[in-house]
Amino acid sequence: MTKILVILFVGLVCEAIGVVLLKDGIDGICKGRDVTLVNILPLFLKGVVNIKILLGVFFEAVFFACLLYLMSQKDISFIWPLTSLSFVVTTLAAVLYLKEHVTPARWIGVSLIMLGAGIITWNEKQTEKLKADAPVPSVAMNSTADKN
Repeated sequence: MTKILVILFVGLVCEAIGVVLLKDGIDGICKGRDVTLVNILPLFLKGVVNIKILLGVFFEAVFFACLLYLMSQKDISFIWPLTSLSFVVTTLAAVLYLKEHVTPARWIGVSLIMLGAGIITWNEKQTEKLKADAPVPSVAMNSTADKN
């Protein structure tokens, strides 16, 4: 379980880095302008060579690789809700790197996400414990097979 949580944490940090780099890169390209059909191609061409956008895509790909590994190891009903912790890590990254202001209401929402993830993790540990403590069913021999 510890290995799963470490890989999840690494993935979430990579996603947060990726998201803030993508945001910073696109803000640098758009410079506050609206994206329209007329300027979308020039913005796209600037984006494919922007180092922040390229690094953002790289970190998002690392997150995706972590997610694929995690899904191969555990139930999706356990892993997918835990990926919501990316909202927590990304909010912290936005505050620290992008200097965004986060309102108290948003922090309450982030806290509720953390609470939900904690409940899911606790439940998974309880489920694993029950599976480990469950008796292994014995295989009964069919006595009628011996008579034939």
